[in-house]
Amino acid sequence: MVGRIVAVCTSETKGVRKDNVQRAYLQEGSGLVGDAHAGPWHRQVSLLAVESIARMRQKGLDVHPGDFAENLTTEGLELHSLPVGTRVKIGEQVLGEVTQIGKKCHVGCAVFKQVGDCIMPREGIFIKVLKSGQVEVGGTIEVLPDV
Repeated sequence: MVGRIVAVCTSETKGVRKDNVQRAYLQEGSGLVGDAHAGPWHRQVSLLAVESIARMRQKGLDVHPGDFAENLTTEGLELHSLPVGTRVKIGEQVLGEVTQIGKKCHVGCAVFKQVGDCIMPREGIFIKVLKSGQVEVGGTIEVLPDV
């Protein structure tokens, strides 16, 4: 299964909408360089499908890639159906591993306050970066076969 990256988003603080910077470097063992969520933990990079965002738009919300504080917005993959442990190749170099599906939103989440709902707890996923590299809008994201 192969999808496409439609946004590469970052922010300097947690719990806020992220800006699409078009390209970024994913650092092994840390995440997206310069992003508030980067660090040596299991939720280094967050991903959300643009199809999930489209469902929120159908409910009347004016939301776009980055509005749910995701780092990578993808197209063409049902991310939340990928089991923990699934490996993904992002772009030409990056290797990631799914570490968590969904999350519990913290009380007072700025994203929830701004848009009235947050789909990340239901359909967002998180990965840790196993191999560093550049990612950019238009690049591919491929689900790798089990090893």
